[in-house]
Amino acid sequence: MELPEINQNLKETRDELLGILNGLSGDQLNKRIDSNRWSISQVCQHLSKTEELYVVAIRRGLKSKEDSIIENKPLDFLLDRSQKLEAPDMAKPTDEPLEYQEIIEKLNSSREKLYETLSTIEDPSVLSRRHFIHPVFKEMLLIEWVRSLYLHERRHIEQINEILAECK
Repeated sequence: MELPEINQNLKETRDELLGILNGLSGDQLNKRIDSNRWSISQVCQHLSKTEELYVVAIRRGLKSKEDSIIENKPLDFLLDRSQKLEAPDMAKPTDEPLEYQEIIEKLNSSREKLYETLSTIEDPSVLSRRHFIHPVFKEMLLIEWVRSLYLHERRHIEQINEILAECK
């Protein structure tokens, strides 16, 4: 999968997320079904934190001058919500309630950092030749880091939809 197609998927997924969030009240955003599950606000915090961590990883991977010969990872399992994944501590949200505008600012800020990083790349094929160590996937090509972002976001859109359905 090439970067333009990934960018389109990133945009479509983010538009879908923002569409879901639009019009939700502070109570809807911050309500937790139970203490073991995140609120919508916390899911969004996690998404923005993860995206910022990925930007750091991509930047570090781009600093490498050596080509990597690594197989693409099977990332589609990210869409399987029957498999629970534990977020690393650095990507976990706080318990602090956030208002709609704060959530949107966090999501916009993290996405802006991603696009800034990607726009500095003169030859996008370098993303398929460089890697960085992922905490779950181990050695992972940078293009897969970028691709996994929209898959990860789709996973959490499903989670948000589940939360909304349970709150009705």
